[in-house]
Amino acid sequence: MQSKPALTLNDVKKIAAAAEMEAAANAWAVVISIVDDGGHLLWLQRMDGCAPISSHIAPAKAKTAALGRRESKVYEDMINGGRMSFLSAPLLEGMLEGGVPIVVDGHCVGAVGVSGVKSAQDAQIAKAGVAALEQDAGAAKF
Repeated sequence: MQSKPALTLNDVKKIAAAAEMEAAANAWAVVISIVDDGGHLLWLQRMDGCAPISSHIAPAKAKTAALGRRESKVYEDMINGGRMSFLSAPLLEGMLEGGVPIVVDGHCVGAVGVSGVKSAQDAQIAKAGVAALEQDAGAAKF
């Protein structure tokens, strides 16, 4: 039987805090969502002033990144490049930039999804959250 790492609540709080700091430093009102490797919601945070729809978009981006084991932008790029068939992919509703997988020792353990500003800015915030976990882990391989 194989074993793999898993996110703890402490990990999730570190990711969320770093993502929130990145958003606040840029005065961006966003929703920050963190999911486990199966796309199940572990954290949802809506900053003051963020549009309510972002509370649906951020978790969808995170779920897409976790289930696909890649940034959600990959799907957006495929669709924009003409592969419209990806619009019918099951369980993937957040095929927009802003979902970033969390990979530890070669295993996808979850993802961060952000929504509320431009897609590249959403991704910047999500990556800041993932980077905080990477820095904190020290010897862990990401």
